[in-house]
Amino acid sequence: MDGKRNIVIVGGGIIGCTTAYYLTRHPKFDPARDAITLLEAAPSVAAGASGKAGGLLGLWAYPPSLVPLSYRLHSELAAEHDGPNRWGYRKLTCGSIEAVVTEKQLCQLQNAAGGDGKPWAKLPKQDDAAKRLLRDEELPADLDWIDREVVRGWAEMGSPGAAETAQVHPYHFTTSMAELAQKAGVTLKTNAKVTRLIASKASVEGVEFLDRTTGEAHKITGVTDVVVAAGPWTGRLLPRSKVEGLRAHSVVYDVELSPYAVFTDIELPSGFVPQHRARMGQKRQHKGRVDPEIYARPFGEAYACGEPDSVVPLPDTADQVQFDEAYCDDIISYFATVSPVLAAAPIKAKQACYLPRHIRFGQESGPLIGPTVTPGLWVAAGHTCWGIQNGPGTGKLMSEYILDGEAKSANVANLDPRKFKV
Repeated sequence: MDGKRNIVIVGGGIIGCTTAYYLTRHPKFDPARDAITLLEAAPSVAAGASGKAGGLLGLWAYPPSLVPLSYRLHSELAAEHDGPNRWGYRKLTCGSIEAVVTEKQLCQLQNAAGGDGKPWAKLPKQDDAAKRLLRDEELPADLDWIDREVVRGWAEMGSPGAAETAQVHPYHFTTSMAELAQKAGVTLKTNAKVTRLIASKASVEGVEFLDRTTGEAHKITGVTDVVVAAGPWTGRLLPRSKVEGLRAHSVVYDVELSPYAVFTDIELPSGFVPQHRARMGQKRQHKGRVDPEIYARPFGEAYACGEPDSVVPLPDTADQVQFDEAYCDDIISYFATVSPVLAAAPIKAKQACYLPRHIRFGQESGPLIGPTVTPGLWVAAGHTCWGIQNGPGTGKLMSEYILDGEAKSANVANLDPRKFKV
């Protein structure tokens, strides 16, 4: 573990960037001796979910073996690198509303809620343990951007004053981690699409990649370690990892709101077609109950996300991801039913990304973090919607795995890729 290292990290999302960052901070890393190369297939880092996620951090997130370490590291990184100003790190209140929207209230809105008649598909943000932490409370007075007339209940996440929820702006956080890693000696290559991992049963040997700018093929040889942190594209490079993508749409509002992250459970009246669909001649009916999420964010933004879908296959690179206007318009419509403030707010962005899921036996099995059965080949992927939350912890542990030979900061044996013969 003390010899010269030539490390290649595949993927310029939050996991790849924090892995690069923590490798350069490890006491055994010597920039005069060791080399770290970060390869990203898109024209820039944070081109996928790491730039288009919500940025919510929760001590109540999952998996429990990783969350406490990562939540603490977020705080430490913010203190060391001016996180509040640089990437919007702050604590905030998280809760859930139940709302009932009547036909009369709905018809008073310019944008009304709708859907396609199918059951609503939930994003995997809250597991059963997180839901048990919700406590019934009165709707806070400063949550003034929610229409109190439609709210039937408010439940707050976690213990009073426990500071169990925070947030960052994911794009600024990921790009900052990349910049800090570069300053410490990491070489970043963008538009570098990895096409092949060169390895035997005994070791990794190199990486082949395509320069998408010039069309030229390149090879990095003499590699001692390869970290595959390619998010939903991990399964393309390592099929046995069983990591795949789930598309999720989101909308960014240009609006200043009090700092709350709000999960919703909205009951809609029957038989109503949203105006934007009526204008298109569509007769889609609403879904009955919907539960989109909305996070007030620093820098004058609010982020809203809706249901996931598997309609469009994962494209070759993150910059080729496309969004469906109708999915984004549905999100806007749903929030118009519970927030006149959001109904009137300008839309800053409509977008989509693919969440990386590790699937076993037809269900999500948590992220893969650590060594594979091939010496020198590592994987860190499959974090679903908690990639930003668990990025620092994953990066820290990967630096320990590679330079110490073991994870020291947390026991994540349950996330070992070798359990699945990866």
